[in-house]
Amino acid sequence: MACWLYEGLLMFGVMFIADYLFSTLTQTRNAMDNRHGQQAFLFLVFGIYFVWFWAHGQTLAMKTWNIRVTDLHGNNISQRRALLRYSLSWLWFLPPLAVSWLFRVDVKEALVLVGGWIAVWAILSRFHARGQFWHDALAGTRLVTFQHPPAERTS
Repeated sequence: MACWLYEGLLMFGVMFIADYLFSTLTQTRNAMDNRHGQQAFLFLVFGIYFVWFWAHGQTLAMKTWNIRVTDLHGNNISQRRALLRYSLSWLWFLPPLAVSWLFRVDVKEALVLVGGWIAVWAILSRFHARGQFWHDALAGTRLVTFQHPPAERTS
């Protein structure tokens, strides 16, 4: 979970730069103008970030916590599988957001729904045979602890 929070901190920086780029290129002056285009652009940027790093084994936060994404045999995952994992990882957020939108729920109530759903989704990993999150199980990936080989000493 700590890696997830650190990843969120790093993604804030990615989002800030991508949002600045989008606003500059589209000459958006008001945050509410072109909001759906902005959200689609950020979804695409996040997808590129995660798919590229996962296909190479680790995101920046995963390197810090010595975690790798592998397939079930311990190999690096393909870009196609990384894209599937990225799409399925949105199960952490989309169901409560869809319910909030469908029933026109207040922002505070939507945050409670999202937080509750994330807690339920995390708890559900305890019921998986290998303790995996369900998006990993569905994508055929797993998170493993990775130890870097020791550096050679030069005399």
